[in-house]
Amino acid sequence: MLEIQDLHVSYGAIKAVQGINLKVPDGKIVALIGTNGAGKSTTLRTICGLLRPEAGRILLDGDDITRLPPQDIVKRGISMVPEGRHVFPDLTVYENLMLGAYIRTNQKEVQEELEGVYGLFPRLQERRQQLAGTLSGGEQQMLALGRALMADPKMLLMDEPSLGLAPVLVQEIFALIERIHRQGKTLLLIEQNARAALTVADYAYVLETGRIAMEGTGTELLANDEVRRIYLGEVAD
Repeated sequence: MLEIQDLHVSYGAIKAVQGINLKVPDGKIVALIGTNGAGKSTTLRTICGLLRPEAGRILLDGDDITRLPPQDIVKRGISMVPEGRHVFPDLTVYENLMLGAYIRTNQKEVQEELEGVYGLFPRLQERRQQLAGTLSGGEQQMLALGRALMADPKMLLMDEPSLGLAPVLVQEIFALIERIHRQGKTLLLIEQNARAALTVADYAYVLETGRIAMEGTGTELLANDEVRRIYLGEVAD
């Protein structure tokens, strides 16, 4: 289980995250929703070791990983699918995927993982020798997901996986997220498409200006009048 305790993160004088507490139990999908600037991406970047907190702790299975460098956090079983995909445009699909396996030494297991990724994303196998920069947005998102899976993580952190995608591709990406979850992965999902995120989430947190404003199961938050009004664009009955 991943647990965040009283986490504080700042950019200079700007307090981006202000004392949040959250848990991501093994085998669950946990969503973190909120508007731009709420501190969602900052939280993920801090978990991954890309940012240093001012205070608080991040625990993975009871071990404090707060000060570990990013590569050691990956070795502990956490991989991130970054906002904006960030594939390497001048490398092929295959080369991008193999970069995701850089911490692994057993080549037989890496090949098995590659076949598993191709099973999830047949289009990546079809385009394995194509430069990543020539893929569509949806295909690049699949590649970013596949690259993260090549590390064989216990937990995936996903930052805005549907950002910039057409509605039909959003449905496809979320279907893939559910399929990855059924394969035993734990997921922490950041997503501005609150309805889609809450629909798949076992539990969710609402982040507002760096603080947890609300939490509950995905079903509970979908039924909450304030969530419906602010994040789903609905008028409560």
